[in-house]
Amino acid sequence: MFTAVIPVRKGSRRLKNKNIASFGDSNLLEYKINQLKKVKYITNIVVSSDCDFMLSIAELCGVTVHKRALEYCDEQTKSFSEVVEHICSEVEGEHILWATCTSPLVEPENYFDAIDCYLKQLDLGFDSLMSVELLNRYLWTDEGPLNYELGAGHVPSQELPALYRVTDGILLAPRVKMVEWKYFHGVKPYKYIMDKRSSIDIDDKLDLECAKAWLDV
Repeated sequence: MFTAVIPVRKGSRRLKNKNIASFGDSNLLEYKINQLKKVKYITNIVVSSDCDFMLSIAELCGVTVHKRALEYCDEQTKSFSEVVEHICSEVEGEHILWATCTSPLVEPENYFDAIDCYLKQLDLGFDSLMSVELLNRYLWTDEGPLNYELGAGHVPSQELPALYRVTDGILLAPRVKMVEWKYFHGVKPYKYIMDKRSSIDIDDKLDLECAKAWLDV
């Protein structure tokens, strides 16, 4: 019913070999595969990559591999939407869980609960689900305050209007819709709020060290 897609590639500008960085007792890719194996809703796990070494890790873990041509990995030849369309067109499954290995603290119970929530929210008119972190922070643009007023209109942070950061840890939608949208969620996604720990997304070395520090917390 659910196919989990783990997209990984060779290149990483800010942290070399990010997707296979050491984490826990293995590496980020293997760690994510093992997390997803514990989610009973997921009937297929697909690692999509241009990297033979990463695909070999996937094969050793007993999951499906999808070899991507370089043009779908170099971030120049094909647009991101074309990459999403390409991957989702070539895998099977009614629904897709886009699960990045750079969100290693999204645990099996988070996936299970999110999928359960997603199935219910589809019946309520939502077209997809995306994980978010609720932001209660004073934010500015170049023009001035974004979500609060200066002076007498200032309010405590807990009273600020809700803003959300998309964490990319959990993205769920019907497969055919991901192909149609060329994206991993639609215009009416259900915002699945996650805590600070599970919202960690690894982009650089500091993020990686923070995730390691949170691992046993």
